[in-house]
Amino acid sequence: MRRNIGHCQRVGRQRETGENIDIVTRFANERYDQLPKLAAELVQLNVSVIVAADSTVIRAAKNASRTIPIVMSVVKDPVASGYVASFARPGGNITGLSNNLGPLYGKRLQILREAVPTLSRVGFLAPRGSVDWKTMESLSRKLGVEAQGLPFQYPGELETLFKTVQANRTNGLVITAGPPTNLHRRKIIEFASLNRIPAIYPLALYVAEGGLMSYGPSRRLMHKRAAYYVDRILKGAKPADLPVERPMAAEFAINLKAAEAIRINLPPEVLQRADKVIK
Repeated sequence: MRRNIGHCQRVGRQRETGENIDIVTRFANERYDQLPKLAAELVQLNVSVIVAADSTVIRAAKNASRTIPIVMSVVKDPVASGYVASFARPGGNITGLSNNLGPLYGKRLQILREAVPTLSRVGFLAPRGSVDWKTMESLSRKLGVEAQGLPFQYPGELETLFKTVQANRTNGLVITAGPPTNLHRRKIIEFASLNRIPAIYPLALYVAEGGLMSYGPSRRLMHKRAAYYVDRILKGAKPADLPVERPMAAEFAINLKAAEAIRINLPPEVLQRADKVIK
C-alpha cells in the first residue's frame, strides 16, 4: 500500500517518490500567511501523516485537521501552546518532539565569557517575552559583565536595536531562539560580523550560515528523530499514545572562519569542548 506523507515548512513545492511512500512537501518561503492554505492542500491530498516543523507551522496543520496525524519536529512547549495534553500522553492527533532544554541563555553567556575573556558589555537579543530579564541580569553580574536586554518582535525594531548596540559599545551578543530571531538570523549574523562583535547563537544553523558559535538543541537530530514517529504512525500507532520527546543534550558548534573574520582567537579549552567545528 502506498502512503502519502505531507511535510509542511515555513521555508516551493516538492514531491519525492519511494517504493511505497510519496513525500509531498509544501514551503511557505517565510510567508506565514500562506501556511493555512498550504496545510489545507495537504489535507485535501488525504496524506497519511503531516510533519510540521516549528510552532507556526504546527498551528496551521492543527487548524487544518483534527484527524490526520501530525508529527512536530521543533517546538518549545507543546503543552502551553495547546498542541498536546501532556508530554506523556498527547491525547489528540499531534505528537513528536520538543526542543525545550530549559533556559539556555545563561549557559550561552558563560560560554561567550570563556571564549572572549575581555567581554565586558553583553546584549541579549531575544524575541519579546522569551527571556527572564531579572535572571539574565543576575547571571551577568556573577560573571562580571554588564548586560542589556534587546527584546524585539517586528523587523523594524532590529535597526533601532543595532544602533543601540553600537552606541553602547557592546562587545558581545547572546541570541535566543524564536520566530523573530530565526527569521532574521542572516541580518543578525551580518551585523555582528561587520561590527566584529562576538556572538553566540541558539542553533547550529546560525553557525553554518556564518555565525561565530551556537549552543542549543540539534535540529538535524530532531528532524531525523521525527522519522521514528512517522514510521510508528504508518505502522498503526496513534499519536495520542506516543509520548513527546525532549532532546537529551545541547550541541556546541564553532565557526573558525567567523572567528578569523572578526579577529578573535578562541581559547583551546573552548575549541576542545565543541561538538562541531567549521574550518
